[in-house]
Amino acid sequence: MSGHSVGPAGNCGEDRPISADSGLAAGSERLAQILGASVKRNCHGEHLSVHCWHGDHAPWVPDTAALRLLAPDAPEEVADTQRWLFLDTETTGLAGGTGTYPFLVGLAWWEGSGLEVEQLFMREYSEERSVLAALAERMAERPVLVTFNGKSFDWPLLETRYRMARTIPPPASRAHLDFLHPARNLWRLRLGSVRLSQLERHVMGWDRGADIASELIPGIYLDFVRRGRAEPLVPVFQHNQMDLCGLAGLSGRILSLLGDEEGTSQDGLELFGVSRMCERRGEAKRARRLYEQSIASVLPAETDRAARTALARLSKRDGDLCRAHELWESMLGNSREGYQAYEQLAIYYEHEAREPGRALALAREALAQLRRANQAGAISASEYRRTKARFEHRMSRLERKAGRTLLDVCDA
Repeated sequence: MSGHSVGPAGNCGEDRPISADSGLAAGSERLAQILGASVKRNCHGEHLSVHCWHGDHAPWVPDTAALRLLAPDAPEEVADTQRWLFLDTETTGLAGGTGTYPFLVGLAWWEGSGLEVEQLFMREYSEERSVLAALAERMAERPVLVTFNGKSFDWPLLETRYRMARTIPPPASRAHLDFLHPARNLWRLRLGSVRLSQLERHVMGWDRGADIASELIPGIYLDFVRRGRAEPLVPVFQHNQMDLCGLAGLSGRILSLLGDEEGTSQDGLELFGVSRMCERRGEAKRARRLYEQSIASVLPAETDRAARTALARLSKRDGDLCRAHELWESMLGNSREGYQAYEQLAIYYEHEAREPGRALALAREALAQLRRANQAGAISASEYRRTKARFEHRMSRLERKAGRTLLDVCDA
């Protein structure tokens, strides 16, 4: 691990030497030596601090289009990446809860043409308040928190620890950008897993090389506290640094896609993911354009049907019934989207084209498709019953309407 150590901060209270039990003191000295770390002191005690700088990363300045999709209600300072603070924790358990400690708090921020990383480490549990106080100071300097799954895990855990510590109020962020959910929208259909290491490899073209499995990390720290074994902790620090660098790189990749209003990406699944985000944010015009581009690319069959369904829905909403009609016709078949297309076409022919006979034929055809799907076990029993009842109700009403129309013709 490359890095440079920094001098200790000013002490505003009594030093609290680390416990010598079970070789922990010797292990802590050894760990600091290996990492080039320094001891930091504040009013709440001591903790270990590691600083290093990664020059192969540069910030991507978000534009208005990207921020509208990512955080539409965030304050203006979100656009200033110098206010961003990347955060990733390593903990004594993966399930969270009041008994879980964030023993390593990794922080990073843009500095010059690279990424400055600071890791706050508690050598024993009594150093937790010192780590929490240092984190509060960093968040006061850079109040826009940036995480990957931090809204669900890291930050709720830290808030719990602040409450448990009692003497340090939880710091308030001006905004919290969590890139997990945008990543799921963009790449889960292609990759299945959106673990950060997988995104690095398959989206950003990085290979972080040897890395420790996350499930081993709690046990390694507990072993350090009990026996003072320093060497096994080194890969944990490296893992945390790689996660921070990966998060920083991923943020730029996602922002570049969200800010690309013309949809120049050649990846149909990425275009589909951005389309869905645009639709949810109410940017229907951009969503329609990107859905069209995603359909024009090569999409998996299920995703293609989902894109056509969404595009038809937006086209209908915009009054473009011609395009909606084309899309519904292209989707007819044995699938959830296919049944929706049958239903929408039946509605179109009944209410817009004034052709109840054609609407009735579509309802009958949909029921025939449903029966075949049910016999083949291609549809769940509950969905079959629900969809069948809907089409039978429509068919019954259309038969009555078609009958009245025929009587009117005969009377004439």
